[in-house]
Amino acid sequence: MQLDVVNHENKKVGSVDVNDEVFGGRVNGGLIWESVVHANAAERQGTHAAKNRALVSGGGKKPWKQKGTGRAQVGSSRTPLWRHGGTVHPPRSRSYDFKLSKKVERGALRAALAQKLQDGALVIVDALSAGEIKTKAAAEMLKRLGVNGKAVLVDVAADDKLSRSVRNIPGVTLVASSRLTAREVMGAGRVVATQGALEKLQEALG
Repeated sequence: MQLDVVNHENKKVGSVDVNDEVFGGRVNGGLIWESVVHANAAERQGTHAAKNRALVSGGGKKPWKQKGTGRAQVGSSRTPLWRHGGTVHPPRSRSYDFKLSKKVERGALRAALAQKLQDGALVIVDALSAGEIKTKAAAEMLKRLGVNGKAVLVDVAADDKLSRSVRNIPGVTLVASSRLTAREVMGAGRVVATQGALEKLQEALG
């Protein structure tokens, strides 16, 4: 399979061969789902917490004697039945991250890229760089490439000037090919990758 390679003006300057095993196979939605859930779980803060009756301060003294008052028996003012008391089975601070094998991550990224290729949302460019740090120039370049809305730009190594130029454009991110994830691919309307980045991805996912 061959894909067109365009320049910043969206004019064809060549073509690149892509591996059918990487981009032409069946899209495994289950792997994409697993990878996206894993990425979302890893970013959860998990700082929620509440105190049980052992952690609430005070309540060491028995409020009143056990018998003879006509009131219910109670041993502490920090019982969960009382106001300002502890919480029964309270939430604890925890990490939601879990382990996902590299094989699944690679399979998910392979499936996500194949899906974008089938949808016609994968654009291959000869280079991604900026002569100056200017958001307007970067936005005009993306518009010429057909990018409207969310997009992920992929290069072998992220260009610093371009990265600083696109960071103020909502929904547009620039990542290195070695750090690309299935969630970033599926969350973007278009994927713009350099020819070098595509070759690196084929080597890693083949």
